[in-house]
Amino acid sequence: MPSSPIRKLVPYAEQARQQGKKVYHLNIGQPDIETPQEVFNAMRNIHFTVLEYSHSAGIESFRRKLAEYYKKYDIDINYTDLLITTGGSEAITFGMMATLDQGDEIIIPEPFYANYNGFAMAAGVVIKPITSHIENGFALPPIMEFEKLITAKTKAILICNPNNPTGYLYSKEELEQLKEIVIEHDLFLFADEVYRDFCYDGKQHFSVLNMSGLEDHAIVIDSVSKRFSMCGARVGNIISRNKKVLETVLKFAQARLSPPTFGQIASEAALDVSAEYFVSVKSEYISRRNLMVETLNNIPGVFCPNPGGAFYTIARLPIDDSDRFCQWLLESFSYQNQTVMLAPATGFYATKGLGLDEVRMAYVINNSEMKKAFECLTLALRDYPGKKD
Repeated sequence: MPSSPIRKLVPYAEQARQQGKKVYHLNIGQPDIETPQEVFNAMRNIHFTVLEYSHSAGIESFRRKLAEYYKKYDIDINYTDLLITTGGSEAITFGMMATLDQGDEIIIPEPFYANYNGFAMAAGVVIKPITSHIENGFALPPIMEFEKLITAKTKAILICNPNNPTGYLYSKEELEQLKEIVIEHDLFLFADEVYRDFCYDGKQHFSVLNMSGLEDHAIVIDSVSKRFSMCGARVGNIISRNKKVLETVLKFAQARLSPPTFGQIASEAALDVSAEYFVSVKSEYISRRNLMVETLNNIPGVFCPNPGGAFYTIARLPIDDSDRFCQWLLESFSYQNQTVMLAPATGFYATKGLGLDEVRMAYVINNSEMKKAFECLTLALRDYPGKKD
C-alpha cells in the first residue's frame, strides 16, 4: 500500500510546529471555508433514542433529495440510480471492485489523485497511466495514446473533472472523444466529479451523465466534502444508470452495513443551502487562484498553469527533487519562524521519474496567509541547496 504523498510529511510538519514555526498548509485539500449553518442546525436538532443502521444504500430521503439536486445540472436520474458511500473514496473503491476483476486494467491520465493507487491496490486492479503535461495545462492526452494502452485486460478509464491535482477542467469535446473510445472498446468510464461546482472563467462543467450512449458505461463519483466544506462528514455517493453495476456495488455496501448516519443527516441538510453560498465561495476561490498564479509565475524559474477548476495546481519549480525539497522546507527552512508545506508531485504520477521538479498546491487558505506562504517559498527557493539554474 503506497504512502500518501499528501500526508507522509505530516510528522515533519508536527516537528516544525513543536519548534514554534508557523506552517502554511498548501499541501492538502482541506478548505478553510465555513461549513453552512444548515448542516450544524440539522445536527443540533437530532433527537434519537437509538442510533440505528441506515439502509446499506443510504437513507432513502437523502437519496431522493440528491436525485432532485442533480436535476439542477440537467442530470435526470432516479434515486435508485445512486448509492450513498462513506466518502468519495469508498465510492471509487466499490466501483472498481464491482466492475474490474483481479488483474484487470484501468487507464488514468497522470498526474492523478494519489489515493487512486491505494483504491486500485485494494481492488486488485492495475493502473495504466497516460501522461498529461504541464506545458498545455495538463489537457487530456491525445486519444491515440489511449488506444495504444488498451488490451484485453483493459476494462475502464478514470478521469477526475475538474482535476485533482492539476485543476484542469475537461471540455465537452474532450469528453466526446473519450465517449467514442469507451463505446468502441466496451469500457466503463469513471468520472470523479466532486469538484463540479468549482469551475472558473465562464467555463461550465459537463458531466458524463449528460452524454447519450453512455448509460451502461458511465459511473460518477461525488462527495459533499469539498462542495459544502464537509470533509469530516465522510459522505459520498456513486451514480450509474447501469443497474447491474449498482446491484454489485450494493453487495459491498451491505458488507460494511451502512454509511455514517450523522453524516447523511448533515449532508441531506446541506442540499438546502442557497445558491448564494456557491457564488460567494466560487468568488473567493477565483481570487485565491489569481493571486497564486500571478505570484508563482513572478518567482524566477517557476511555472504555474492557470487552473480552470477545483482548487489545486501543479507548479514546476527550479529544484532537483520535490520530495527532498518539501521535507527540507519543514526540517531546515524558516523565515520569521514560518514555513510552508507542499505536496511533492512525484506521488501523483505512476510513471517513475516524473514530477521531480513539480509540487501540488491547494489554495485553501485565505489571501493574507497565502501571500506569507509564497513569501516563504520565494526565499526558500533562493536558499535551497538543490536549486536548479
